[in-house]
Formats: sequence, C-alpha cells, structure tokens
Amino acid sequence: MNHLTVYLVNAFTEQGKGGNPAGVVLKADGLTDSQKLAIARSVGFSETAFVSSDSEADFALSFFTPTDEVDFCGHATLAAFSVMFEQGLISDGDYTQNTKAGQLGVTVEANGRIVMAQNLPQYIKRFNYETIADLIGLDVSILSATQLPVEIISTGLPDIIVPVATGHLDKIKVDQQALSDFSHQHDVIGLHAFELSDAGEVFTARCRNFAPLFGITEESATGSASGALACYLNQYVYPARSNHFVFEQGRAMGCTSRITAELESDELGVKRVLVGGMAQITGQRGLSI
Repeated sequence: MNHLTVYLVNAFTEQGKGGNPAGVVLKADGLTDSQKLAIARSVGFSETAFVSSDSEADFALSFFTPTDEVDFCGHATLAAFSVMFEQGLISDGDYTQNTKAGQLGVTVEANGRIVMAQNLPQYIKRFNYETIADLIGLDVSILSATQLPVEIISTGLPDIIVPVATGHLDKIKVDQQALSDFSHQHDVIGLHAFELSDAGEVFTARCRNFAPLFGITEESATGSASGALACYLNQYVYPARSNHFVFEQGRAMGCTSRITAELESDELGVKRVLVGGMAQITGQRGLSI
C-alpha cells in the first residue's frame, strides 16, 4: 500500500480569499489512471492535478474530475505550480508542462503569481439564443439584448461562451441534466456565462461556469474558459482595446475569484493567450492507495 499527500489549494484567490479549490499530487509517476480517478473522487474537488516527470518538458500534468479525465485545467495548473513554488521545488522563472492539450508554458513570478500559456483560440460553433436560454433558465430576450454571439471557443478545452445582459448573471438557474446531455452531444466541457461590467470597474466581466457532464454543478474559477472568454471579447467586444482583461467568478457561490487574461496579437490575430492568478495552500490530506 502506498501513502501519498494531496495538497488542498485555492486557485485564483482575491487577496488571499475565495478562489477555486483544487487537489495537487506531486511525484505522481507510477499512478494509474484508475488510481488518479479514485484519488480525485476521494478529494471531491472539481479537479485534481497530478504532477509527473517528463522527458520533453519540465513536468507532465494530468487532470481528473471526480468522474473523468480532462485534457487541461487552468485552475489546477495554477494550483500545482504554486505548490511546487511554495515547497521550494521550483523557483521563479519559465517552465513547460506536457498536457493532453499540448505542451504549454508556465511562468512563476517572484511573488508567487502563476501565468499560464494556453492554446490559440478555436472558434468552433454558434448557437441561437433560444437553444441556450432554455438550458440556463433565462428569457431569450436577456441573451438577445447583448447582440453578441453564443459560441463554442477553445483555448485548450471547448466551452460554450454565453453573453447575458448585465444584472441577470446571478439569476441563471441551470437545468443540470439538460446541459449535461447538451454538452455530451456537442462535445464541450460546459457553459461559461458572463455579463460585462460597467465602465470604470476593475473587472472587465463577471462570470459563472457550469460543467455538469464532468460532475461540476458550478465552479468558482475556470482558467481555461477565461482564456476563451478573453479571445471572445477581443473578437466581438473590444477589438481596439488593450488586450488585458480581469474577470470575477464565483460571486454567486460566495467564493469570489480573480482571474487575469492577456492576449498578444497582431494584424493576423491572436498569437498568445496568457491566464494568471494567485493561489493559496489551505491544507493537506493523506491517502493510502
């Protein structure tokens, strides 16, 4: 029987509070996928990251929800590199991680802030307002008032990006089974809804994320979807504005998170997607497998 330690981490915290909890297992070489899934299920967080050695990158990371493996997870990546930094296993600098979404760069800043590179955006498919309104319990007019598209975008994982008229984000009531079935049908992780903030506010947008297909009723910070949302806003809302965005997520859960996203682009489009934030270790848990 092997004994291992799972670090419990809140990722994308705001001044040390809030954030999205993730599990982190270091030195995960030798663990089977079934063992990783069992560990993730036991931890019970939306995702648990497993860090292993790699011959082509600095580290290999795999990500498991309580029900399945996913190709990439932003908040669990942030949690994993934050743990390695806090434990003195790495210093500030640039690193690479191999994931099922590809080899991606990660920067660790001297203050512990983690910045993750994501894949370039893929704009996959659009939906009409009527189809999505039924899934989230809002009147069609609340979506159509934005005059913005509902679209699947991926910067590592495909999510449905859904604009909601300002003031209605917290009124969303997801039909979990219907969204799970819809996500399976269209091969997406889930739905990322947002409302734009008023001019002059610190946050560019406030967000909510739902992925019931993977056992996630709602989560309070979603790194991969934040990269996709930044690309969406750059494409449809702020094409001439600075490519730096700040997102708030988790307010409806009483667990507010802060996520930054930055795009590097030229006349041909987006060249780089970067998502960053802070994390805080909240505890450890011992498991035997």
